[in-house]
Amino acid sequence: MTMLTLDSQPPATAFNFRKPVATRTGLHRLFAAAVVSDQFCRTLLRKPEEALANGYLGQTFILTEQEKMLIKSIQADTLTDLAQKVNRALKGM
Repeated sequence: MTMLTLDSQPPATAFNFRKPVATRTGLHRLFAAAVVSDQFCRTLLRKPEEALANGYLGQTFILTEQEKMLIKSIQADTLTDLAQKVNRALKGM
């Protein structure tokens, strides 16, 4: 009898980045909330500590300490600007 198993992790390749996409889910959710809610977006841009602490619709974002510090330290006027700066910073890590 042959048994087929499915691994939850994709096979390792030469193109793996430092942090798998699945572990960036908190950042994805953070930016998705900012896209759908103007109020949350304004809070994220003006008071990132408050946005991270309060979350969105009662749900907090699971971020690493490094990601939290990054979001809190970046000065941006628009969500696009914030996303570009976060992306640049993460590529350098």
